[in-house]
Parts: sequence; C-alpha cells; structure tokens
Amino acid sequence: MKQIYKIFFVVLLAIILPANVAFAKDSETEELDVRSFILHHVADAYEWHVTKIGEKEITIPLPVIVYSKNSGWNVFMSSVFHNSPEYKGFSIAHEGNFEGKIVEKNADGTEIRPFDISITKNVFSLLFSGALLIIIVMYVVRSYKKRGIKTQKGFAGMMEMLIMSINDDVIKPCVGKDYKKYSPYLLTLFFFVLINNLLGLIPIFPGGANVTGNIAVTGVLAVATFLVVNISGSREYWKEIFWPDVPLWLKVPPMLPLIELVGIFTKPFALMIRLFANILAGHSIVLGLTCLIFVTVKLGAAGNYTMTGVSIFFSIFIAFVELLVAYIQAYIFTMLSAVFIGLARVEPHHKH
Repeated sequence: MKQIYKIFFVVLLAIILPANVAFAKDSETEELDVRSFILHHVADAYEWHVTKIGEKEITIPLPVIVYSKNSGWNVFMSSVFHNSPEYKGFSIAHEGNFEGKIVEKNADGTEIRPFDISITKNVFSLLFSGALLIIIVMYVVRSYKKRGIKTQKGFAGMMEMLIMSINDDVIKPCVGKDYKKYSPYLLTLFFFVLINNLLGLIPIFPGGANVTGNIAVTGVLAVATFLVVNISGSREYWKEIFWPDVPLWLKVPPMLPLIELVGIFTKPFALMIRLFANILAGHSIVLGLTCLIFVTVKLGAAGNYTMTGVSIFFSIFIAFVELLVAYIQAYIFTMLSAVFIGLARVEPHHKH
C-alpha cells in the first residue's frame, strides 16, 4: 500500500510540476502582479470563473439586474461583455473607484453607478449555501420523524452531535436560563457561517466564493446580532448603560455612560472584523503560496521546480489549517453572539 502511495505521489508531481513550469514560462514575458492577482480572486464578480483551457476562459455567466435613470430596469446575462466591452450603455470598470463594478456614463462622460441588485458570485453562493442549509435541516428533521427520539445514525447522527454540543456547551451557559428562545437564531448563525467557510475552501464550482471574507456579509451578520442583543436587552441592561451604579461624579458628566454607549457598537464591529479578517487572510495566504510558482520562474528550472514543490506542500498544509479555522471562526462568532445576548439579559442585583 505504501508503494502505491509513493507511485501516486511521484506521478502527481510528474504531471503537476511540468505543467506549472510551462505555464510559468508562458507568463515570463509579463511579470505577475501578486497583489492584483490575489485581490482579483478574493473579489466579487458578475460571473463564475471555472478554469482556463489554453486561451479560452471557462466561466458561468450570472444575471445582471440594474436600474438606470436613463433606461430604467435592465436584465441581461454577464456573458454579453464577452463579445463587447459595452452593452446598452453599461460596462464593467477596469480601474478607478468602481473597479470590477457595472458602470454607465452620464452626460458629461463621467462614470456613475446604476442601482445594482445583480446576482453576483457572492450573492449566488449565499443563495446556494442558504438552500443547502435548509436541505440539511430538513433531512435531519425527516430522520427524526422516521426514527423518533432514538439515537440517530450516519449524517443525521453527526448533525445531532454537533447541534447538541453547540447548544449545551455554548448557547446554554452563555445566554442563561432563557437560552431556548435564542437557540434557533444562534444555531442558524453557526451553521450558516460554517457552511460558507467550508464552501470558500472548495476551489471549483459551486465553491470558491469569498463570502465570509466579504466585509458586507460579515457586517450584516454583525448587525443581526446587534439587533437581537439590544432589542432583547433587559431594563437592568439599559440602566447599567445610562445610569450605572457608580459614584455620581462619574455618571453626571456623561463620561461612563458615553463609554458604555460606545461599547454597544464596538461589540458588533469586533464580530464583523474578526470573521472578515481571518477568512480573507486564509484565502490570501493560499493564493500567495500559489504565486510562488510563477514569481520564481527566473530562478531557472531547478529553482522553479523546488519552489513549486514548496508551494504545493504549504498550500495543502494551509488548506487543512483552514478547515480548522472554518470551524473555529463559526464557533467564536456564535459564542460571542451568545455572550453578548447573555450580558443583555442581566437581572437586577439583589441587595443583602
């Protein structure tokens, strides 16, 4: 068995390394801009790039839905830009503040953004992950209907173990006695983040979208937690913010209340930045390691072969690390959300 693994590994390298070197040599005339390469791959797009065969780009076009003050609503597929850089006055900006976005030109020739609700790569991935989450939940529910309250097996059993571990070890101790009211939201939050983190690690369609590495997505999740925390906050929670139990000179000039008020907004901000930064950094590291293959072309065949092996080894290693990070970040986001909800549900202090 070990011999089979060795032969497989050697054959794999014999196929991958020459292909990478050949591709790198083709790119030798044009120096690779690593920064632009990474930013391009982690950014949103109006089509889903699958692969490249020779000079032909294999992509999946997505629907563009925009509203212009001049022409009203326009719906078309992004593939129209393959034949022409402009369609009905719309084009994709290749530089400037709107780089990578649909733009149109007004009367004086300046580029402006129309109202854009297109199904982009990230939007499609969000819809796909949402549908996948619903299918998984319905499958577990159906399994319970068939077997009753007996111990589940297979995938349903694994989901039961994961759900109960998050519910009993995270939500229950962090929220407190009325944790059942918030369990549906927090469990949905955990699995939504986890599924999108894992899909982002799959390099082929329908994976590869940088959803949880997009600050707009993490911002919406943070705002959802912000609303749940502050809408469900108890009277004692708000009292401790605006009239805390401290000496009068600390709360009459609103120094301490102002600090507490700022803390209301820093909590969701920390949630947003933590998830966004960690997922984006992981994707960027993998792409940066891949770039080693192409930036070391000028070292010669021996140097490039060596760095290609290093690139492949560390890319695989970081990919496995990212699997762990995908779970940890979903766990931390859920745990902090539960902690914030628990702090907002504080009860009045009893005086002895």
